Amino acid sequence: MFSIAVVDDHPLLVEGIAALMVRKGGFSIAETGSCAADIEAIALRLQPDAMIVDLNMPGEVFGAIKRVVDAAPGVKIIVFTASTSADDAVRALDSGASAYVLKGSPAQEVIEAIASATRGEIYITPSFSTRVIGALQNRTRERREESARLTVREDQIVRLLLCGKQNREIAIALSLSEKTVKGYMSNLMQKLNARNRLEVVIAAQRLSLAPGTQTPAPQPAPVRDLVAS
Repeated sequence: MFSIAVVDDHPLLVEGIAALMVRKGGFSIAETGSCAADIEAIALRLQPDAMIVDLNMPGEVFGAIKRVVDAAPGVKIIVFTASTSADDAVRALDSGASAYVLKGSPAQEVIEAIASATRGEIYITPSFSTRVIGALQNRTRERREESARLTVREDQIVRLLLCGKQNREIAIALSLSEKTVKGYMSNLMQKLNARNRLEVVIAAQRLSLAPGTQTPAPQPAPVRDLVAS
């Protein structure tokens, strides 16, 4: 029989959830708990098929979720919480939770979330999902921009590229070896997903990645100079 555990620091709520899951879902209750430490202890000792856990209870719940998912990936974590913070939802999903269900949802929704989790899918309360997806997209965009942010040295090279400087001239201007400049160019093309020098400059300007230096803004070079290797 499919087994679940319920962890929440409100005993009456735990009893109610457990009773509903048995009656409406046909699940067996492996054990119940009341804090973050119980999430780990129950998961590692009993390895139930799924765990319904609250976020707002003693201990570091997000960390407990992550450790359980890492150590016992077969245990599906269903977050059942009153928190309508999209950031909390993103953090829970990042930690490895398979579902984020808002308290006040009908029991059938929790059962659907468990079913989705066992299929390897992510479930979010429908009325809340748009906000969570938006937060996930924003987070992804911020991480992408952060990973593409230029160092001061890379910024200097982009500025010199914009002036139409070639690798040898850039090396002289920055007191670097030409080999080092070529290395920076390879890194820039990979970081900005660019195929040539022109695309490096265009991508850096489009994403506003340059951090800014004391160097005066250069005058753009002809396109033919930027394309030249």
